[in-house]
Amino acid sequence: MDQSRMKQGSKHYPPVLKPDPEGGRQRFPFVSRSFFPSVFTVMNMVSGYMAIVMSGEGSFVAASWFIILAAFFDTIDGFVARITNGTSDFGVELDSLSDLVSFGAAPAYLVYKFGLEGMWGIGGVAISALIMVGSGLRLARFNISMIGYSKESFSGLPTPAQALTIAGFVLWMQSERFFDPVMMPLVLAWLSVILAFLMVSRVNYDALPKPTIDLIRRYPFQVALYGIAFFCVLVFQTKAFFLAMLLYILLGILRSLTLSCRQWLA
Repeated sequence: MDQSRMKQGSKHYPPVLKPDPEGGRQRFPFVSRSFFPSVFTVMNMVSGYMAIVMSGEGSFVAASWFIILAAFFDTIDGFVARITNGTSDFGVELDSLSDLVSFGAAPAYLVYKFGLEGMWGIGGVAISALIMVGSGLRLARFNISMIGYSKESFSGLPTPAQALTIAGFVLWMQSERFFDPVMMPLVLAWLSVILAFLMVSRVNYDALPKPTIDLIRRYPFQVALYGIAFFCVLVFQTKAFFLAMLLYILLGILRSLTLSCRQWLA
């Protein structure tokens, strides 16, 4: 009993204030480098939460844009972590939790409120939940297989790409009624199932390309496709945004099939 108390007394908790070694006033500890990228990671999480709130209120356009904003913050926090050398285990875990909110729960609830609510009893809940479950499995697999913080490709559809695909689809459907309202639940159901399956699959997808001279020399065709997609998004906006994400998904599938055929024929 005494030994357990001694062990409890030996625990060290992070202090709010650090004593000044020169005997002066107490001061706050120095802010670590991981603080700066973590600010953007938290903004990613807040944007995902706002997307959930907007979906609940029926503001589907706003919810979609908050998901896109979350993806922007998700890109910025990695960039800031690299330039400040602020990578840490805490930042990695916080990033995964934020991604699960912004790219798992937020798009799942958006799909449910946009077209799956009341579909086949609890069928709409079950189908939309596949997106969140797939995102959780995808993030967990990435965390245990991650070596370093910089990767050129990913195994399985990245969760931000899945969420951006859903956001682009909702924005397109809000600006142009392409599908009949009766068909919308079925289209959303198939889209949700396919995206959830791709996240847990072994299909290889490229990471977000960094525009460098070396990349243009090594992959001119790929860079040209990304440039064309970006130009189309600027011109045609919401429709092209969804089609650009769809092109990204199809290119990953096509490349994985090509690689599999080459290995089988070798």
